[in-house]
Amino acid sequence: MIIVMGREVTDAQIAAVTKKLEAAGLKANISRGVERTVIGAIGDERQLTPEMFTPLPGVESAMHIAKQYKIVSRESHKQDSIIDIGGIRLGGKQIQIIAGPCSVETQTQMDLAAKFVHEAGCRLMRGGAFKPRTSPYAFQGHGVEGLDMFRKAADKFKLPIVTELMDARQIDAFMEYDVDVIQIGTRNMQNFDLLKEVGRTNKPVILKRGMSATISEWLMSAEYIAAGGNHNIIFCERGIRTFETAYRNVLDVTAIPVLKKETHLPVIVDPSHAGGKAWMVPALSQAAIAAGADGLLIEMHPSPCDAWCDADQALTPDELKKLMGTLGAIAGAIGRTL
Repeated sequence: MIIVMGREVTDAQIAAVTKKLEAAGLKANISRGVERTVIGAIGDERQLTPEMFTPLPGVESAMHIAKQYKIVSRESHKQDSIIDIGGIRLGGKQIQIIAGPCSVETQTQMDLAAKFVHEAGCRLMRGGAFKPRTSPYAFQGHGVEGLDMFRKAADKFKLPIVTELMDARQIDAFMEYDVDVIQIGTRNMQNFDLLKEVGRTNKPVILKRGMSATISEWLMSAEYIAAGGNHNIIFCERGIRTFETAYRNVLDVTAIPVLKKETHLPVIVDPSHAGGKAWMVPALSQAAIAAGADGLLIEMHPSPCDAWCDADQALTPDELKKLMGTLGAIAGAIGRTL
């Protein structure tokens, strides 16, 4: 059940609703928005009725939500949420392209990458300091040293940084280097202890879809983060595993409108990991924006043939710049801006 409070609600009125929920053995999750405050009931809500709350002062409405994902659902928050990333808005009419290399390799490489990301017109930068790899013998990333290189390179062009968190023990380092957006990778989508820890931070979170995860499972993973108090969540479709072998993963474009219907949170797409080949990235990027994605996560390397990982799927700086022009035209055609 969710209880929607009125515009002029007071702390005392919120406390009265919370107390009533707790008396019934449930917990209250309070989500304060610009226009409304929404209180979600967490626990066995079968004993609750809307009439138990609608007479209370400050309550505008109360309703049961059949879906298990309450906080991230469209029913609990009708308007699209816009995530603020260091003053850069993601969601609504604004589309953001997040570009950069798969992994942080050297300071020179990151300095060049930041320069090219900026020149292409992208406003956020990606890069992996900690790398999950299929083989234990492959390059695993520079770790904290990589965060340092990334931060120095991005700061020269005032680019917020996006990088993957693999272990709760790395959170302190992420806070020390003021990582702007924490990325939860596909292999950790259902690492619930990690999701709970990220839920306790105040950093925006990109939650990638598990390679074999259903939409419902993905939404429930986001609910873990939201239940911890962090509602700044961005879904990222990155392709799912099927029987097909002609490309790395199958980009599920259908997931974009489905998520837009089910949740108020932004949805972005990673076309690089979906196709696995650089030549596929432009077509997949264009399809994603046309389907309503709020942004893209694109791999670009100053010299792809020298990349330490995922060389086949990285765009060159010139290819990224050309793609930005095409995407800008598509965004304009559907009433949005890049």
